[in-house]
Order: sequence, then structure tokens, then C-alpha cells
Amino acid sequence: MHRRFEVAPGSQAQVDWGHEKSLPDGSPVYSFHMVLSHSRDPFCRYTSRQDLTTFWACHAEAFAHFGGVPGELLYDRTKTVVRRHVGRGEEVPLHPEALAFAAHYEFAIRLAAARRPQAKGRVERMVEITREKVAAGRDFAALEEWQAAWEEWLPLRRAKVHRTHGEIIAVRAIADRAALRPLPPAPYVVCERHIRVVGKDALVSFEASLYSVPWTLVRPRQRLELRVSPGEVALYSLGAEPQLLATHPRARERGSWVVDEAHWDGLPGSERPHCGPAAPLPEPLAGEEQLADLMLRFAAAGTPVARRDIATYDELFAVSAGGGR
Repeated sequence: MHRRFEVAPGSQAQVDWGHEKSLPDGSPVYSFHMVLSHSRDPFCRYTSRQDLTTFWACHAEAFAHFGGVPGELLYDRTKTVVRRHVGRGEEVPLHPEALAFAAHYEFAIRLAAARRPQAKGRVERMVEITREKVAAGRDFAALEEWQAAWEEWLPLRRAKVHRTHGEIIAVRAIADRAALRPLPPAPYVVCERHIRVVGKDALVSFEASLYSVPWTLVRPRQRLELRVSPGEVALYSLGAEPQLLATHPRARERGSWVVDEAHWDGLPGSERPHCGPAAPLPEPLAGEEQLADLMLRFAAAGTPVARRDIATYDELFAVSAGGGR
């Protein structure tokens, strides 16, 4: 049992993730949702990641969509907000980036009680409705198609009379949006930080992809700091005064090579053309052409072979069995 409650305009929004159908190539699709609690005015962004930078970048986009910032945001105990889980009655430590982001946009962080999904039922219900209305019975080839379908459906949703508060969502949202806090002059850029080791090939691995650094500025097994945003990977040296070594666009697929060829200039072996992991193999030859190609490749194919009578080998085996040499 629980008590139904309403909130004042602009005072709260609720946040949640949805896990959607995969793309045809197997890539995952997630939906980020934010709902203004007073009016149930929704926001949704489809992504391929649920990491820290994507999570907070979606917040900034949602605030821009609504035209302001709610007084508080209600979350479940996701690892992008909560630093670690603690026992009942203990104070929950929040993630440093969550605290910094909330301070920049001046909103309070509120956590739903554990195992109480009804505490943020507005957004959880919105996840279900969005999936039913946008994705049911449809297939999309790219994230852009998911997003376009949601934007096409949004005016229909906002024109609905909500069953709980009995008003048209878009009309009730006027007061909700008007009461939001103003946006700060500049957005807060969230950056993940990771420590990685440089390989002998001047490449650094992150999320199963490889990024290059200038080989003259590093040494094998040197540790570097990666500062990762949704669209960029910057590689820095460690120390009191970190030096920016390289900047790359973030790989969109695992297993990619993001390489600046200039980073290898002068490195032994750099005179060979770089083909990367996806270099096309030569077309296979068929029939007589394949046999002729093999004859040309292997010089040993034209070497004469000594011919011996089979009795010679029988005699050798007999001597070996008798202990002779």
C-alpha cells in the first residue's frame, strides 16, 4: 500500500532508463527518460550507452528541451548517481560527478527507497508507454530513426488528457515549465577519467578499441589518463601538470582503430602501409590459376626430390628394431 501524492509545478522530475530492442547489427539501444512530475511532460533520448558521460549529457539535453531545471531530481540507486551501496539506515555516498553536475545546475538529488518502484512511478510508467507507442511492431535501423519516431509521437502524447490529474499534459506543462529554474550560462561537461597503459605500438586500449599517441612523447608501459566525453577521447600524461598528448573522436563500435598516422612517423616499421584490423584480403584464385600461383610462391616446388626403393625404408626399420644405428 502507498499514498498517492502530487507535487508543485517545477519542483521535481523523475529519471529512469529503458532497455529497448537491439539494432539489426546487434548494437544495444537504451532510452533515457525524464518526466516533469507535476504535468507528466516527457523527454526521451535513445542512446547506445548507459555510461556516466552519456547519462549526464542526456540530462543537459532534457533541461534544454524543457527550458529549465527542476528543483529536485528523483533517481533509483544507479551507479552513475550512487558511489556505492550501503546498509539500511546509512547515508548513501553520491558519485562525485553527480554532485558536481547537480551543483552546477542547482538541483537537489533525491533517491528512491530501495525496492520501492512506485516512488518514481511517473517515469517508470512513461518508459512502458513510450515503448508501446513508439517501438511496438516496428524495426529501426539506426538510433536516429528511434529518435525521429519519438519526436513524431511526442505532440500526440502531450495532447492527451492525463488520467490522474485530468488535464491536457501540454496545458498543465505550461505552469510546470514556467516554474523551472533558469539554465546556467554554460553547460557542465561531464568527463570520465580512466588510467590506461601504452603498448609498444604507441596504442592505448579503451572499450576494446585502440587509440594512438605520438610515440616520441611516451614509452612502453607508461600509464596515461584518458578523459572521455560522449564524442571524444583525450589522452593526458600523469603528474602535477598533465600534458595533452592526443585527442580522438570516440569510437562508435568496439574493436575500432582510431589512429593518427602522424603519431607513428619515424617509428621502426612505419614505412610499411598501415592496414589496420579490417584490411581486405586478396581475392582467392581458382583452379589452375591458384596452382600456378602456389608454384611461383614456393621455390621449393621446383626442387628435385630423391627417389628410393621402398625396401630401403623396410631395411632401416628392421635395423632400428634390432638396436642398431
